[in-house]
Amino acid sequence: MPILGKETDLYPADLLDQEHSGAGDWWVMYTMARREKDLMRRLEKARIGFYAPVIARQYRSPAGRLRTSYNLLFANYVFVFGTADDRQTALSTNCISRTLDVPEPQQLVHDLRQIRQVISAGVDLTPEGQLSPGDPVRVRSGPMAGVVGTIVERRGQKRLLIAVDFMQQGASTEVRDLDVEPYTP
Repeated sequence: MPILGKETDLYPADLLDQEHSGAGDWWVMYTMARREKDLMRRLEKARIGFYAPVIARQYRSPAGRLRTSYNLLFANYVFVFGTADDRQTALSTNCISRTLDVPEPQQLVHDLRQIRQVISAGVDLTPEGQLSPGDPVRVRSGPMAGVVGTIVERRGQKRLLIAVDFMQQGASTEVRDLDVEPYTP
C-alpha cells in the first residue's frame, strides 16, 4: 500500500489568524477510528473550516528505506469552525462519533495557534495525554519565540509541553533551560 503525502490539515489556510466574533462556533469533532483524514477531505470539499494538527514521523521500512508518514497529533480529533448548518453537514459525513462544544473558543484558538507555531518550527514533537502540573515558561527566541508552555520531565529530558487545555492533551518537544524564561500569566 503506498504512503500518502501530506494533506491539508488547516482549511482555510488563515483560519487561525482570523477573528471569529459572531461568524460561527468552534466544535471538537471526535471521529470514528481512523476516519480523521476522510472527515478533513469532506470538510474541505464542503468549504467548512477545520484544523487537525499533523506531524511527520520518519521510520525505516523492512527493506531499509527511510519513509515519512503524516499522523495526526491528536488522534481522532478534528477542530471545526462554522455555522450550525456546517456542523450538521459535518455530522452527516458518518465519520464522527461525537462532538464537543467549546466553552472558551478564544482560549482554544490561542492553544491551536501555539501548536501550529511549534509544528511550523520543525521540532520533534511527542503527543502528550493527561497533563501534569509544572512550571509555566515562555520560549525566549528562535522559531518558537513567544510560545508559552509547561516544563515536564520525560525519561530524564526536560520538555516543553504545549497544551490544548480544553482536551487535557498536548504535545512536547525537548528544550534547554537557557531557551526559556519563567512566565506568569
